[in-house]
Amino acid sequence: MSATTGEDVRATRWETQRGFDELGRPLRDLTFCVVDLETTGGSAAGGSMITEIGAVKVRGGEVLGEFQTLVNPHTAIPPFIAVLTGITDSMVARAPSIEAVLPDFLDFARGCVLVAHNAPFDVGFLRHFAEQHAYAWPRFEVVDTALLARRVITRDDAPNCKLSSLARVFGSATTPDHRALTDARATVDVLHGLIGRLGGLGVHTLEELQSFSTRVSTAQRRKRHLAEALPHAPGVYLFRGPKEEVLYVGTSGDLRTRVRSYFTASETRSRMGEMVGLAERVDYVTCTTALEAEIRELRLIAEHTPRYNRRSRRPHRVHWLKVTQEPWPRLSLVRAVRDDDATYLGPFRSRRTAETVRTALHETFPIRQCSGRLPAVGRGSACALAEMGRCLSPCDSSADADAYAALVTELRTCVTGSIDPVVATLTTRMSALAADERYEEAALQRDRLATVVRSVARYQRLRAVAACPELVAARRERDGRWGVHVVRHGRLAAAGVIPAGAHAGDWVQGLQASAETVLPGPGPLPAATAEETALIARWLESDGVRLVHLDGAWTWPLDGAARHLAQHDAVDASKRSVVPFDERRSLAPVHQPAR
Repeated sequence: MSATTGEDVRATRWETQRGFDELGRPLRDLTFCVVDLETTGGSAAGGSMITEIGAVKVRGGEVLGEFQTLVNPHTAIPPFIAVLTGITDSMVARAPSIEAVLPDFLDFARGCVLVAHNAPFDVGFLRHFAEQHAYAWPRFEVVDTALLARRVITRDDAPNCKLSSLARVFGSATTPDHRALTDARATVDVLHGLIGRLGGLGVHTLEELQSFSTRVSTAQRRKRHLAEALPHAPGVYLFRGPKEEVLYVGTSGDLRTRVRSYFTASETRSRMGEMVGLAERVDYVTCTTALEAEIRELRLIAEHTPRYNRRSRRPHRVHWLKVTQEPWPRLSLVRAVRDDDATYLGPFRSRRTAETVRTALHETFPIRQCSGRLPAVGRGSACALAEMGRCLSPCDSSADADAYAALVTELRTCVTGSIDPVVATLTTRMSALAADERYEEAALQRDRLATVVRSVARYQRLRAVAACPELVAARRERDGRWGVHVVRHGRLAAAGVIPAGAHAGDWVQGLQASAETVLPGPGPLPAATAEETALIARWLESDGVRLVHLDGAWTWPLDGAARHLAQHDAVDASKRSVVPFDERRSLAPVHQPAR
């Protein structure tokens, strides 16, 4: 009697996973342990006990061994169970208890794929008693013949998916009779019958067997060969159609495993099934780090605009708010940033969001909302907003030029620094509306405030990274090596992993020398898309990142919008890793990463 150690379990899992990656684990080469239990009825958690264990070990259709034993439940067997199974109290009185039997069964099944009809029941009992008696439970992979049958067998084949019905369908040489070994033998025949039927549908490996679903068409499964040439490496993959057009771009830490999943039931999106049906080839680009893969994915999506990618297809179709440069400045909604020293806020993915932020800013700063240019001396009449006190009214010459200029300066400061005036204004209005029980209007103010905070914080993050001519940072990858990224004006210019034994400082200098030359974007705009720079900013803020070199200063304002993010429930914190700022953040470079 022996128990599996934790170290043995880890070794078994590693060897199994490695075999799958390299060999594909065809079903004909696997050893299955088909098991069946008889119990006192009910569930293990409810106090039921095992009365018999039967198992058959098979590989490639050949029976390698059988295991059978009665088990003393140390409790009376209910009469109806005794009638059903034929197992009585007298038969199990001298049988070994489960704590004596279980180690022998685990040794018999070790290294096999467990198979059972209604596997959650049988495997659940075995695992329950293994945990109860402190026996290490091997990480068995499990196949449930009942579940497979429900996906394959039709009503024309059998009225139901009971073991007795399936045994008749597949012509089993053994008739199930509610005894453990007999039922296990019948389940072996059912398993072989199901594998034979699934083989005609293109299911030949354990992964395909476990994930088989009628949602995946035969034609879709037959295209799994498209993944065979891909490496087990991080990178970007591109599905191409019959005219060489790019249908879909994705990224993964393991290209081959991820692309294979598109041909199994693990991919449940209907549009992906349609895409795979059109695909003729899968191209790939290997990457050294996960961040490089994500950024290459964004660039390829922007370049090819694949029809089956829903995000990032048109990164330049955005909106900006611009504080214009004219005698009486205003907030203008524009589609592009010019290198004109004006103050911009954005980018906004939708016009609606931009207009929401503009409305919130107008509520705090009563500058003019009319379009068109105004002369230095207005000659018009006051508008309705002026009469309501929501505009200083430069159009009728009643506005003081200095006061208006001071207000515009406050607005520009709000965009680039503190948004406290906006927060104070909207919070006051929200509280007043709530006090008047005008809750829907108060909720509107709350959502508007959250949109402003989120938008300004995002802009300030992008602006800070874009302002750096060069920033080099490193973080340990999963394999323990240091991944290094060179960022210039918010664009990834180079990426790599320091080779083992290399001098880190010399290697990083070489990476810098070979990095892409990047010119700054116009105004506050990064030299990359906003989405790329946001990815870089999020990576820079993640745990374990070390700055290697910094040209310029990477700083955020002391009283910037980031410090308000945590105060608004509407902000989705899972999409940002922004640290609350209690002081101005100035990051000093670390000249050489650890090797």
